Amino acid sequence: MKMETQRDQTRELGRSRGRFEAQAKVSGRAEYIHNLTLPRMLHAKILRSTVAHGRIVSIDKSEAEALEGVHSVITSEDIMTVMPEPYFGPAFHDQPILAVGKVHYVGEPVAVVLSEDPYIAEEATHLIDVTYEELPAVFNEVEAAESKVVVHDELRPAGTFPDLKHLAGRRDTNIALDFQVRTGDVEKAFAEADHIFEHSFRTQQVMHTPLEPMISVGELTDSGITVHTASQSPSFVRLEIARLLRWPESRVRVRTAFLGGGFGAKLYVKLEALAVALTMLARRPVRVALTMEEQFYTITKHATTFKIKSAVNKEGRITGRKCTVWWNGGAYADIGPRVTQKSGFTAPGPYEIDNVWVDSYQVYTNLPPAGAFRGFGITQLVWAYESQADIIARELGMDPVEFRRLNMLREGRPHATGTIMRDAALIEVLDRTAERMKWNEPFDRGTEKLRRGRGVGVGYKALVAPTTSVAMITLSADGSCFLHMSTVDMGQASNTTMSMVAAEVLGIDPEDIKVIRPDTDVTPYDMATLGSRSTFHMGHAVRLAAEDAVEKMKVLAAQLGVPEGEPLEAGKLLKQRYGMQAGNIVGVGSYIPDYISPNKETGHSENITPNWMIGGCGVEVEVDTETGQFRLVRMENVVDCGTALNPKIVETQVSGAAIMQIGAALYENMEFDEDGQLRNASFAEYKIPGITDLPDQIGNEAVDVYQNNGPFGAKGVGESGAFGVASAIAAAIEDAVGVRLTSMPMKYETVCQELHANDPKFRQWGE
Repeated sequence: MKMETQRDQTRELGRSRGRFEAQAKVSGRAEYIHNLTLPRMLHAKILRSTVAHGRIVSIDKSEAEALEGVHSVITSEDIMTVMPEPYFGPAFHDQPILAVGKVHYVGEPVAVVLSEDPYIAEEATHLIDVTYEELPAVFNEVEAAESKVVVHDELRPAGTFPDLKHLAGRRDTNIALDFQVRTGDVEKAFAEADHIFEHSFRTQQVMHTPLEPMISVGELTDSGITVHTASQSPSFVRLEIARLLRWPESRVRVRTAFLGGGFGAKLYVKLEALAVALTMLARRPVRVALTMEEQFYTITKHATTFKIKSAVNKEGRITGRKCTVWWNGGAYADIGPRVTQKSGFTAPGPYEIDNVWVDSYQVYTNLPPAGAFRGFGITQLVWAYESQADIIARELGMDPVEFRRLNMLREGRPHATGTIMRDAALIEVLDRTAERMKWNEPFDRGTEKLRRGRGVGVGYKALVAPTTSVAMITLSADGSCFLHMSTVDMGQASNTTMSMVAAEVLGIDPEDIKVIRPDTDVTPYDMATLGSRSTFHMGHAVRLAAEDAVEKMKVLAAQLGVPEGEPLEAGKLLKQRYGMQAGNIVGVGSYIPDYISPNKETGHSENITPNWMIGGCGVEVEVDTETGQFRLVRMENVVDCGTALNPKIVETQVSGAAIMQIGAALYENMEFDEDGQLRNASFAEYKIPGITDLPDQIGNEAVDVYQNNGPFGAKGVGESGAFGVASAIAAAIEDAVGVRLTSMPMKYETVCQELHANDPKFRQWGE
């Protein structure tokens, strides 16, 4: 990877380092909450709804309670004795801890059995008899937006985050949020266009599949309650649990460890409120641990329908674009409204278009809830706008790369929202992707039976703002250094990277820094580990904390009469100050970027994001013209992450995101029947990519650019590798055999049907 160049001379940053926790992980010594056992701990097993929408008529738990070994059987009535308003959620307080009065999707938690033996608890759930009065249900996001079947009778905006304080929802509808962008005169652009292209693209509901399933353990303490949880957002969990209990935050402690994957699934509150309520009721520690199957019913990725209409002139420039996106939020909003807004304004794509119309709708349905997922909605949008870019280029007889280059947003030009593009290396990423694919060189298109094709895709994402990160650095008299932060390491090596940032400022070895894992009693606030925000936000906070520690050392040195210019060592200064090995120097840093809320009518903002993450992908496929089966031969991933602080980790993040998106593009699909029942909630039937599904050749690169407002020129990279994957695969298939796919996952049988529909000898190949 070409990632070694630094614009600034740095001592530690820009060097490839392995993960500091690697030995602990491979030896099995790393801590995961999933392995936690506490004295007198009870296990919780959940009874889930069997209907998609219905009133709860009765719950008979007598047989379950009579089973030997059962501690108790809990319903929402019990929950409300410790939490009178048992509803949670980051955008709306719409999700009950256990169903209250109604159920809203198949799989919703209705009752819980507690036992010292998890197998007895599981057995007892089958003895609970629930009677439902079924109600009409709605599952498709477009239909739900207009349906008279309303999922929620009442909406409770949470008002927690500044960017979501405007939420109200539309009463008597299923629309939780509608966001719009209006720039120029779209209808005039269509009236004057030389060409008009209109298409609809669909993405499916998929599951995050973290290999450490969701887990939370509640434990009563003398001062309140401790929640041990596999969470990406311990600070938010503390805030929300305190609100539910009507306690001060000082009585709620939330701690986590390494996460065995998250990808957005373990954000905000998932199991924590249930674990706390059960612990309060039982007066004993309670462990709520999901099976892999149960994760399918807890949080998912939004299914979408995206209708995109583009006006194009004879030179190939896009002059107008109208985008309507429906996001299937499932039964509860979770953070979907933020996805609808923050990703929605990128729907026109990374192109300079004078006339833009965007409508982005978050829609309630009677399916499992959808929320944050790696990419935060961007992969669904890139799938549509880059697929249409290829369709337009082919129709106009233009090279797909040249068409993109002609229309691409440039540095200093306004985005559709009015925000000026700064440090967004769109052209550089596009050009390097093409170069790595050897786009302008002769290409072997294979044989009549095995045809080859190529495709490219480029996407971009705005960093979520405004959000806050705080860090603290403690220097001890023996020279030890402690970094306190609530960024959660879930495989992205954040502990390693943040140690490198601190070490860069302090002038010490990053391996000598001990990172204190997220624990709300001892680590300061961080909004959450999500959306590739940590490098930028926490990176700044750690830098500022280290700089604060250095300034305090300078002040102490001056007080002690240390000659100016002499190297500062905390240990020496503290020993001189206190006459022994004692005392600490504490540096604190907090960071929140500037932000201007978008205008409600136009979606315009002069500062809608602090930076843009860019990802490009080139793909080569081979298609069997007899069966429609195709395989990925080659993949080239290129990103703009500003300065790569740790090139080795950047490479794994890029390839990991790309491989994860291969799953969504080709294999993963939550299949529901007409009653909303999920048919394939297991790895036996739900396929994620295996090693044999990957291309023989995967290349990764970060372009050599600098993010001027980033910490040491850096910005996030955890999602960028996913952006252009799906559309590049679709373009390569069409390039090979002339079949254009518009729905994900892309299936072999669809290609086969399209090929044979044009027999006797198929149609002309993709040239």
